[in-house]
Amino acid sequence: MSLETWLAFFAACWIISISPGAGAVASMASGMKYGFPYGYWNVIGLQAALALQILIVAAGVGAVLAASETAFAVIKWFGVLYLLFLAWQQWRSVATDMEAEAREFEGGKRRESPQVLIFKGFLVNISNPKAIVFMLAVLPQFINPANELMPQYGLMMVTMIAVDMIVMLGYTGLAAKVLRYLKSPRQQKLMNRGFAGMFVGAATLLSTVNRH
Repeated sequence: MSLETWLAFFAACWIISISPGAGAVASMASGMKYGFPYGYWNVIGLQAALALQILIVAAGVGAVLAASETAFAVIKWFGVLYLLFLAWQQWRSVATDMEAEAREFEGGKRRESPQVLIFKGFLVNISNPKAIVFMLAVLPQFINPANELMPQYGLMMVTMIAVDMIVMLGYTGLAAKVLRYLKSPRQQKLMNRGFAGMFVGAATLLSTVNRH
């Protein structure tokens, strides 16, 4: 891959990552709930799914997904239902004593382990078939078919994940900064329901996509 091609892809990665989506909402919700850096475990799961999606495209499975209405619909509606489940959980979240939770965190007694947060982030990204179809349409535009494909896909994977981790770091960290101002039950209730609405919005958008 030439330097000019990589720079064009690098710029595209920033545009793609900064555009608000389910991953950004999940990162902000995690940062708001757990603070930073604990909430950043969610981002690791997002990147694991992103890496798998790129590997799927590189292996040619993305073409099958793009061609099969049934396969696309199954993954899409799983994603919609999962985002709605996250919205329901967020809506039902009760106000907590932030200072007590901070002490609990320092004592290593968090309810959700890093592994659980990673898995939740993974589900958010992997359950969006549009992402695979999107990458199937975009990534080959930066590929030089005269050269070996896997090294080029590998470089794009590293670039895309690095950029997305930086962007999601910003989303998580920004949300965590707001955490210190949400001490009253009413403020926390409004925050939880606001994020529930954002998850519903992401689910609604996902439900409208098609293979084309």
